[in-house]
This record gives sequence, C-alpha cells and structure tokens, in this order.
Amino acid sequence: MNYPKTILNLIECFKKFPGIGEKTAERMALSTLEMEEDNLNLFSKSLKEIKTKIKTCSKCGSLTEDDECEICKDKSRDHSIICVVEECKNVILFEKIGSFKGIYHVLGGLISPLEGINPEDIKINELIKRIEKEKIKEVILAIKPSVEGETTALYIRKMLEGKDVTVSKIAHGIPMGAEIDYIDPLTLEMAIEDRRQVS
Repeated sequence: MNYPKTILNLIECFKKFPGIGEKTAERMALSTLEMEEDNLNLFSKSLKEIKTKIKTCSKCGSLTEDDECEICKDKSRDHSIICVVEECKNVILFEKIGSFKGIYHVLGGLISPLEGINPEDIKINELIKRIEKEKIKEVILAIKPSVEGETTALYIRKMLEGKDVTVSKIAHGIPMGAEIDYIDPLTLEMAIEDRRQVS
C-alpha cells in the first residue's frame, strides 16, 4: 500500500532539503502527524514567513527581517574592521564563535570564470564603496581555500592596493588531531604558507 497523496507530497518536499534521502523524508513526514497542532501551525507559519519576511541587509548582505541587520546596527561593535565572507551562513558561524567584534560583508559567491561568475556578479564593488564610505581600517578575508577563493581574495587585494586599509586573511591549515597522511595537498600548502613562529 502506498501513502496517501498528501503524505507523498510532504515526503517529496522534505527530500528537497540537502542531505535528506527517501527514508529520512518519510520519517519526517510521518512525524508531522504526531506533532501538536500549535507546533505544526508554527512550523507552517515559519515556512511561509521565511519567503516573505527574510531579506538581505542593505549594508552587509547578511540575513535580516529589517532593512539593516542587528550586527550593522550594533554601535558597540568595531565598525572599522570588516570581515569578508562568501555566504550568509558564514556570518552565523563566526557569530557562534563569538570572538569577532567587527562587522561583515557577504559577497554572495566567489569569482569562478569556469562557471561564468565574474567580479561584477558578486558584491565586490559594494565592498570597495563601503570601505571608502565607512572609513574601514582593516579587511579580513575569510574565504575558503579553493581556486575560486584564492582568485577572489587576490582580486580584492588588487582592488585595495594604494588604499589606506590593511588586508589580512584568516589562516588555513591542518585541523587539530588530523593525520597528516589524509590532508589534501591544497590544505598542506596553505598550512606551510601560513606557518607561524613558535615562541
């Protein structure tokens, strides 16, 4: 016997989420039948509102329900240091760590000529304008160590040449407890390049 159409539709919806296969989608769909009505209504409402209420911050490009996000509005943060990231979820990652007290700029992608993504297709021009307008003193490039990431970082560095701003890059290296044998060559190369003196 097959599931009723409503459940089948819900299974198909859950399967659209990354990393969710047939079995997990089936379990999730069936578990909604056991949810209390209040929770189910909240779930349904949240799904609808994510499309109508969530937008990108007019300044940094992160996620917000207002014109500007909470980070950009926070006067206690250091607005002279800007951390450049690829996606909105990277901002959340840094905020969970809680040690960075500056502001952010979300590029919305990385330069990738093979995929037809050029500098003008991501928010590099907006970054340069912000640096000039907001009197930024330091730009931290927190971009993944890939060919696209390195191309983007190099392009940004070139665009900032001659401007009164320090450009730094987060260190990439070998994770704690990792076996050297299993480290990919690019990570190993980065670890060598980003080496620090032992004090």
